[in-house]
Amino acid sequence: MMAIFHDMIEKMMEVFMDDFSVFGNSFENCLSRVDKMLQRCEDTNLCLNWEKSHFMVKEGIVLGHKISKKGIEVDKAKVDMIAKLPHPTTVKGVRSFLVIRRCVHGKEALDILEACHNGPTGGHHGVNITPKKVFDASFFWPTIYKDAHELVKNYDSCQRQGKISQRDEMPQNSIQVCEIFNVWGIDFMGPFLSSRGNKYILVAVNYLSKRVEAKALPTNDARVICKFLKSLFARFGAPHAIISDHGTHFCNDQLAKVMLKYGVTHRLSTAYHPQTSGLVEVSNHGLKRILERIVGENRASWSDKLDDALWAFRTAYKTPIGCTPYKLVYGKACHLPIELKHKAYWALKHANFDLETAGDHRKVQLNELNELRDHAYENSLIYKEKTKRIHDSKIKNRVFNIGDQVLLFNYRLKMF
Repeated sequence: MMAIFHDMIEKMMEVFMDDFSVFGNSFENCLSRVDKMLQRCEDTNLCLNWEKSHFMVKEGIVLGHKISKKGIEVDKAKVDMIAKLPHPTTVKGVRSFLVIRRCVHGKEALDILEACHNGPTGGHHGVNITPKKVFDASFFWPTIYKDAHELVKNYDSCQRQGKISQRDEMPQNSIQVCEIFNVWGIDFMGPFLSSRGNKYILVAVNYLSKRVEAKALPTNDARVICKFLKSLFARFGAPHAIISDHGTHFCNDQLAKVMLKYGVTHRLSTAYHPQTSGLVEVSNHGLKRILERIVGENRASWSDKLDDALWAFRTAYKTPIGCTPYKLVYGKACHLPIELKHKAYWALKHANFDLETAGDHRKVQLNELNELRDHAYENSLIYKEKTKRIHDSKIKNRVFNIGDQVLLFNYRLKMF
């Protein structure tokens, strides 16, 4: 407090430990003393460079002023406007009404910024809080926010404790699959509240059709994964590759033998690039959201509702492929209960009851299936190229060369 009010002490106020009192605390008296003090600017260090100083008034009104040998020349129109505002009667009110800050520059400004960031009461705050601490100390300079940004960005201890943001990500490399059922991504969800002895959900997502296969399981070990994959291969054929994370239930000898037996490549997503299995994470989130909304109060019944959630997920329109996963797999739209209840167009056509006509129509649909999947591939390619452009435009433009020193991010390091 003594540092802030050093030019006012013993003239218009006294500073105590926890508060301060004012001698003659009327509004007019306080302002007159401030004006007299400012007129002595040639004899004091309060306004070392007055034309660069900062003089603000409540509600954004700037008090017009001009320093000359005659003293302070005040804009009468603005003073009249200020006079119409309610007058504070205490020094606290006057200081909130009339803010005076000392303008600094050069090394002194950087030293003040360093002290407000790294001093005993600094706290290593970010680019918004640190300038506010400078303002609270009654200092100002025009480039304060720019300087604060540069200081925090280049401060070693702050950067070592910083978090990885979207701007720190690597450029996006999309996984584009040509053939349906050629690549699957698998992952576990859970543990959840026990439902009929099941605590986990094993999810498999096809990369081209976005079709999701899931099963409720009591454990998350290699044995149940192998059993699930054998069932998956029997229904959709042996894929070219399976993508998973580095979980011990996926990385073991038992699963490696199954992959070798069926000639399937097992690819792993690293902790530094979890987007490799990003499609599975998105599908997990969507499936979990559906379950949360259809289960209701009885949370233990989630395993009974899993099939309904899968049906809803498979018959939902997916923007990347331009249709539903069900249509891309079977070549026709899925008949839903609402269509039967409210008599959709296909349910009204008598041609559906003619086996010969319906059979011919189905043959045409199967012949169009390859064309439909080609369109889905093209739509997916365009969609991923667009998302890559948007993603890459937000990341930092950094170039790393051999021999550069970089900070290695350790995602397991929580506190230090």
